[in-house]
Amino acid sequence: MNEPIRGAHELRPVTIHPDFTIMAAGSVLIECGKTRVICTASVTEGVPPFLRGKGSGWLTAEYAMLPGATPQRKARDGIKKDGRSVEIQRLIGRSLRAACDLTRLGERTITIDCDVIQADGGTRTASITGAFVALCLAVNKLIEEGRIVDSPIIRQVAAISVGVVDGETMLDLEYVQDSRAEVDMNVVMTLDAKGNKGFVEVQGTGEKNCYSRAQLNELLDLAETGIDQLMQKQLEALGDRGSVIFRKPRLVLASNNFGKLRELRAMLGDMFDVYSMREVGKAMEVEETGETFEENALLKAEALCEVCGCATLADDSGLCVDALGGRPGVYSARYCGVHGDDEANNQLLLKELENVPEPRKAHYGAAIALCRPGRKPIVVYGRCDGQILREYRGEGGFGYDPLFLSDDLGVTFAEADAESKNGVSHRARGIAKIKEALEQENG
Repeated sequence: MNEPIRGAHELRPVTIHPDFTIMAAGSVLIECGKTRVICTASVTEGVPPFLRGKGSGWLTAEYAMLPGATPQRKARDGIKKDGRSVEIQRLIGRSLRAACDLTRLGERTITIDCDVIQADGGTRTASITGAFVALCLAVNKLIEEGRIVDSPIIRQVAAISVGVVDGETMLDLEYVQDSRAEVDMNVVMTLDAKGNKGFVEVQGTGEKNCYSRAQLNELLDLAETGIDQLMQKQLEALGDRGSVIFRKPRLVLASNNFGKLRELRAMLGDMFDVYSMREVGKAMEVEETGETFEENALLKAEALCEVCGCATLADDSGLCVDALGGRPGVYSARYCGVHGDDEANNQLLLKELENVPEPRKAHYGAAIALCRPGRKPIVVYGRCDGQILREYRGEGGFGYDPLFLSDDLGVTFAEADAESKNGVSHRARGIAKIKEALEQENG
């Protein structure tokens, strides 16, 4: 039966068979025309020496073409692989690492094996496209088994070949086309959660002729259309298990305070899935032995991160009065000697400031610490300025709010409605700095 004639800008028929083998954590058979590659993803505990103790994982790849994959038997790779295989497996590893945040993997290694069982051009690009699906299947299994909390897959990646054959641009070259191509190019691209595309690698060679900038642009545009189609094929093969792609990491708040939880979800919900300790089944008290807000916030965030194995956020806050040298500071909640006695704390504050003339300047300060496995903590400080009155004003708020006259609002925090207060609060400003640091980190 004659095969249908394929257009120059059309992909070969592509089929991705998930779960092709049962032993590896993830496996697929990918068929691109007559090219067929088995891709497996295996997981082992531990990382190479250069990563030990850093809390980050590793991903590496191996590639081989089986002896019967070509018309003329190819010698089986021995201890020392041929140069082409080494080049391709390095490309596969680079491409998949570009799709991952390996700090979310913990100290474990994923090894991708790509074995070509039939070669008819495009084996390296088929390997990358298929290996990504195998990687997703392995990650899904790790999450289901409870071995990791967050998916490390932050981008989708696929690859395709393009070229110029007999003067015409062509997509997805077969061997007979590749062997006579004037220009041969392999393109690897990623897609992130926001729809942004990027290049991991462009390998372009003028086999018989140089190519112009216009031809380069045309080839890259053609490659992008092919990669778009391959990414759709990947998602179809994964089905529900494709949810590991772009999945937001979990963040646990070192508190069960619903108000804080709601505020964090509103401000960081586009970056994290935010939970309270109660929601993830954790209950712990960390002694606040630090001498500063920053030290206490970091103590709590680090302790919770160690227990949860995911991103955690903690804060420590209080009132700092200029005339008292920054007191009550870290002792704000227990200023009077008893934790949480707001009335006694306020009365002591009024007594200590009795002979201090106006304006009795003060600020609410909040240190916020974000800890994540395998990354340096982010610690920021937010503040809102004001002054301490001589008598209570307002019925709302808590703590020192009836005495704290906000410079921003012109009323006490006890007089302000919740929305106005949260708009200028020390905690909201600290969280905004956290978000700014994360956005800079992500470029």
